[in-house]
Amino acid sequence: MIDAKTAEFVLSAPGFEHCPPESLPEICFAGRSNVGKSSLINAVVGRKKLVKTSNTPGKTRAMNYFRIDDSWLLVDLPGYGFAKVSKSERERWDNEARNFFRNRGTLRLIISCIDARHDPTELDENFVMWLAQNERPFAIVLTKADKLSANHKFAAKKRAERMIKKMNIEVPVILSSSESKEGIQEVRELVQDFVNDNYIIR
Repeated sequence: MIDAKTAEFVLSAPGFEHCPPESLPEICFAGRSNVGKSSLINAVVGRKKLVKTSNTPGKTRAMNYFRIDDSWLLVDLPGYGFAKVSKSERERWDNEARNFFRNRGTLRLIISCIDARHDPTELDENFVMWLAQNERPFAIVLTKADKLSANHKFAAKKRAERMIKKMNIEVPVILSSSESKEGIQEVRELVQDFVNDNYIIR
C-alpha cells in the first residue's frame, strides 16, 4: 500500500445509528485524546490535512468517516479520557463506541493508538482488555516514536508487549512516527491485509 490516490471525507456520525450503510471494509483508529491519532492517520493515507490536527484535546466528537481509494472506509473515533468533557458525555461516547465495535458488520480492524513516550495508562489498558475480551480484531500502534532514543523505543515496545502478554493475548505492536515515517509502511500493510480479507467481525 502506498499513498492513497483518493481520500475524501464522507460524514460525521454523532452516534452509531448515524453511521453510513454498511458497504466497504472499515478500519477504525482509536486512542486517548492528544495521542497523535490524527497525525498518524494523515501519514498512513499520505495526506497532510485529511484529518485536522489540533492542540485542543477532545476536539473530535463524532465518528468521522473517510473513503479511501473507493476500496475502504477509515473511521476516526473521538479520543477517550479527555477530562474537560463532561462525565455524561464520556459515558455516552463509551456506549456509542462499544455499540460500534460490537455491531458494525463491516469493521475489519481497530487500531489502538498509544503514546510511545509513556507507560500505557489505565484507560489504555482497559480499552485493550475490552477489545480482547470481546474478541475484536485489533492492533496496537505506538505513536510519536521520533521523540525517543533507540533504547527508549525498544523499552516502549517491550512495555506494550508485556501489557498484552499479561492479558494472555497476542496482537501486532508497531512503533510509529508521523514525523519520521517510522512504522508507517508497516501500518499501511497491516491495514491492506485486513481490507483484502473477507473476514467480517460479526
